[in-house]
Amino acid sequence: MKLYAISDLHVGFEANRALWQALPDHPEDWLVLAGDIGESEKHLRSTLKIATERFRRVFCVPGNHELWTLPRDSSGLRGEARYLRWVEICRDHGVLTPEDPYVVWPGTGPRCVVAPLFLLYDYSFCPDHIPEDQALAWAQDNGVQCTDEIFLYPDPYPSRAAWCRARCEATRARLDAIPADHRTILINHFPLRRELARLPAIPQFSIWCGTRVTESWHRDYRAQVVISGHLHLRSTQRIDGVRFVEVSLGYPRERSPSANIADYLCEILPATPELRPSATQRSGRLGPEAEGDRGQ
Repeated sequence: MKLYAISDLHVGFEANRALWQALPDHPEDWLVLAGDIGESEKHLRSTLKIATERFRRVFCVPGNHELWTLPRDSSGLRGEARYLRWVEICRDHGVLTPEDPYVVWPGTGPRCVVAPLFLLYDYSFCPDHIPEDQALAWAQDNGVQCTDEIFLYPDPYPSRAAWCRARCEATRARLDAIPADHRTILINHFPLRRELARLPAIPQFSIWCGTRVTESWHRDYRAQVVISGHLHLRSTQRIDGVRFVEVSLGYPRERSPSANIADYLCEILPATPELRPSATQRSGRLGPEAEGDRGQ
């Protein structure tokens, strides 16, 4: 029995949909989907259908793309209402979300609570000399703008940062309740530490990548491993003895045309290979949220 993880499937791209449809059967294994499946209910439902048919249990956290309200979206759902609709669809498929009770990994190794998180970002992943309330202007002055600023609404919160603070407070209360003799597997779309959000080509994009509030959570909650996506820079790093694994599939241009989806399933438990970015990923190229390309 194994636990696998992958993120940033971006099935709005035909090439990514084709890859996902070739997902092999893992009837005894569990799967983590760490956000950015796509931008529509159709994307979400079709992806979850395949995942739940081929894995015994599936966990999912939302990325920023799931929270976008695009002009073509007839539902009109924004912000928290859109997130709660996402939760409802996951539950329709028997997929566990950040709103569901945590479960304990039954496989080999230490007793680990699998904890899907939804935390967002608050622009605090900026250089120390940049005040947080000036981070957005700092990025924009350098020609960097995230598509979230157009399509990701924080309703009913006054800002994305306020929504992020509320999510962190509520999540910390749940994590505090985990028994002290249990380790955790922390799953969030955005990285939990600022040092992980290093984007060589567009360093200013880091402000849309997380919050400093979570910098100590891997220690506070006895993490066995921390799973994230968003960066499209697959890697395994060790901080304070804890594995931080970025598990993105990413956009078609970021990988070889001969790529196999099985190669992008990261084994989290009982062991994991050391992930390293591809040559394209090492260049630091970002995708739609930085460039305005939203797929299909």
